[in-house]
Parts: sequence; C-alpha cells; structure tokens
Amino acid sequence: MNFGFSEEQRDVQNLAREILSDQVSPESLKASDDYAAERYDGALWAKLAEAGLLGVALHESYGGMGFGFTELALFVEEVGRTIAPAPVIPVLVSAALPVQQFGTDEQKERLLPGVASGKTLLSAALMELNNENPATPLLTHAQADGSGFTVSGKKLCVPFAQRAERIVVSAKTDSGVVALLVDPNAAGVTLNAMKVTTYEPQYEVVLENVSVAAEDVLAGADTGAEVMQWLTERTTAALCAHQVGVTDCAMRMTASYTAERKQFGVPIATFQAVGHRAANCFIDVECLRLNTYQAVSRLSGGLPATNEVQIAKIWAGDVGHRVSYAAQHLHGGMGIDRDYPLWRYCTWMRHNELMLGSSAKNLAALGKRIAAGEAFCQ
Repeated sequence: MNFGFSEEQRDVQNLAREILSDQVSPESLKASDDYAAERYDGALWAKLAEAGLLGVALHESYGGMGFGFTELALFVEEVGRTIAPAPVIPVLVSAALPVQQFGTDEQKERLLPGVASGKTLLSAALMELNNENPATPLLTHAQADGSGFTVSGKKLCVPFAQRAERIVVSAKTDSGVVALLVDPNAAGVTLNAMKVTTYEPQYEVVLENVSVAAEDVLAGADTGAEVMQWLTERTTAALCAHQVGVTDCAMRMTASYTAERKQFGVPIATFQAVGHRAANCFIDVECLRLNTYQAVSRLSGGLPATNEVQIAKIWAGDVGHRVSYAAQHLHGGMGIDRDYPLWRYCTWMRHNELMLGSSAKNLAALGKRIAAGEAFCQ
C-alpha cells in the first residue's frame, strides 16, 4: 500500500511552497518586528487567494478547490516553514471549516465565497482566562433573545479580531453550549489589543450584552459543544502541522549552518556531538510529522481522532522545545542575533508549544483516556 501523499496533494503543497518562499523573506518579516507594523501581508493574502489556496478545503460551489483537510494541513505546514504573516489557521481552519460543515445555506453563501476570494476574514475565540477548552466555556454566557441570543463574557488571544467579518464564539446557556458568529463591530463588543512574542495581532474580546441574530447562530444548545469540539480538534491538528513546518525549517537552517561554520579548520558538522544533536532533531521532526498526519488523516476521513490529536499535541510541544534549544546551541551566539532569521523560528516554536498546552498536562489527559479504555487502536 502507498501511505504517501497523492500527486494532487503534493501539487497543493508545492504551489504553496513556491508562492510563500517567493513572497516571504527575513527582510519582509522584519517590517512587523516589535509591532512596527501589523503582521499581516495583504498582498500575500491576495496572491494566495488568486492561486486558489484560500479555498483549498472549500466546496467548488463557494469558489474553492474542493479538497479536504489533508490538503489544507499541507498548506498550513508551508505557512509554518516560512512563518508567513498570513492568518491561515484562524480564518480557514477555526472559522471557515465549521461554517462549511455546520452552517446554514445562508451562512455559507454569505461568508465562504469571500473567504475563498480573500475579501473576507473570519476568526474564532477559543480561549478564556484559565480555560482553553471552547467546548466548555466558563466565562461567556448567552441568553435566548427571541430567535437569537444576547451574549456576555470575555475571550482571550483572538487572532485578527479587528479584521474579522465574524468571530466564532462559544457560550454556555441554561440548556447547553451554543456556537455563535459574533460581529466584532456590533454594539457591546470591545477589542483590546494584546501583545504576543510572535507579533501576531491578537485581541481580548469583551462582550457586554451583545445581540446575535438568528442568522448568526452557528449551532444551538443541542449541538454547540460538539461543534466546538470538532473545530478545536482541527485547529489543534493545524497548529501541529504549522509546528512541523517551523521545526523542519529551523532544523535545516541549523544543518546548513553547521556544514559551513568551521572550527579548527573543519566544519563543525563533522564533530560527533554536533552530528548526534542534529540527527536527534531530524528524528524528532519526522516523528512529529508522522503523528501529525496520522491525526490529520483520520480527521480528513471523518474518523474519531481524539487520541491521535492528543498524541500529536504532545509531540508538537516537546519537539518544538527540543529543536529550539538544539538549534540555538549549535548556532552559538549567531542563533540569538536578530539580524539572523533563526530567532523568529524559535519564538514561533515556543508560541506553538504554549498554545498547545504543556506536555505534562496533555500526557495526563491521554493517561486518563487510556485508564478509561478510550485510547485503544480502532
């Protein structure tokens, strides 16, 4: 059996790699360092839309390519490889996919063609203070208001909230969890800018009696928690795919540097200790890739993937941590020089690690599933 990617999937990946490597460079990324400018490249986003990549996982009826989650994950991996200033995960994975999967025909027609063309940005509010599970919101409440809802609460680390047409927000009600499409420009919504190490625009979204009309209800109390769990698993797998790209590039950057950097008249890559450290990075990245695409494959096929996503999360956090340290170590002082590109990759590896949660916490969660008999091969 052939367990590799299909020719069409490789074509999507190669197209993304060609555009991103051509449009993104250390010089272009430098423009948004220290929040000197917004970390968003509108010209790049338009280029990706023109190539059809923003609609890679959207149905052809909405202007997309009609592919699936695997192709989208390969695109996300390339975004990670270049750490491109493009909100691919929040727009295409966390928001557009659940709208396509669970939204009404009117919601799909209203939002998805604009996503595919690059004219509409969406986002998702997946975090609260001390709560990283949007399927069980604790600080955001909603009350029925006619056929819609009135929602109040606070969400953290919402990417590109200021540019979004709608933000996917979960809130608890007396009868369950609802998933809503909140207009960030609606009355009662306050956006407070947050600062993060990657310089990505993220916001605290404060909701005070915000009215959400019936046409912006993505899922009612009977299915809201399931919808949020569905999008959370795909967002997590996408973050792991992004980590694959980031760690792979950092590992190759380190291999190239050690092959050129000489000490005692010979490349330091020939030193046994350096070679072993670099080889461990290669093994780590390949293991992360294997576990990530195991999860992506099951999600793409509509199969249960909670265990696989949990395992990929553990690998993504640990591999990002180890590769970052090894890359810095093998580069020496050059690794922290801000005129050299490695430092940006290290901040993204750390960012992804923290977004995915600590390995100890994820291992404990997986251990509970194993103890309950819920983590066996199916």
